Amino acid sequence: MKVLLLKDVYKLGRAGDVKRVADGFGRNFLIPQHLAVLATAGALKQVDHIRQQATVRRAALNEEMGSVAEVLAKVVLTFPSKAGETGKLYGSITHQMITDAIKAKTGITVDRHQIDVEPIRTLGEKKAHIRLTVDLMPEIKIIVHREGEAVASLIQEPVAAAPVVETPAAETAE
Repeated sequence: MKVLLLKDVYKLGRAGDVKRVADGFGRNFLIPQHLAVLATAGALKQVDHIRQQATVRRAALNEEMGSVAEVLAKVVLTFPSKAGETGKLYGSITHQMITDAIKAKTGITVDRHQIDVEPIRTLGEKKAHIRLTVDLMPEIKIIVHREGEAVASLIQEPVAAAPVVETPAAETAE
């Protein structure tokens, strides 16, 4: 089935694109959610108008979410976890745990479906992208360390700039 997208659909396309999709996906999801219409001759005449409207909507949304993206780009999350000798976690750091940590640290509510990262199952430093809009995807840093172990010892090896940040705090404490 060919459909004309009315709104941006993640991993499918932007508004105004004509896409071939499975019949069930179009009939049961895209059309009832008003994300697309059947690509008929009449609908194809409206492509330019739909693209212009989507560009205006996208620009307004990017402007609105820009400040949120700046805050999220500076976020560093740390998770203490139990792990084996090889560094493999006994559990995993899930999208929901990341969402809860962002909410606790910044007060910003992020849906767990907006987080692009594989479930974290090893110790170390990871990067995760958060899909706020099609164009805005700030990157956050996630540090997973062993329970009872200092976070600074983990950071010193992979990132050269991190000990500089940690050192003044250590000197102040002494």
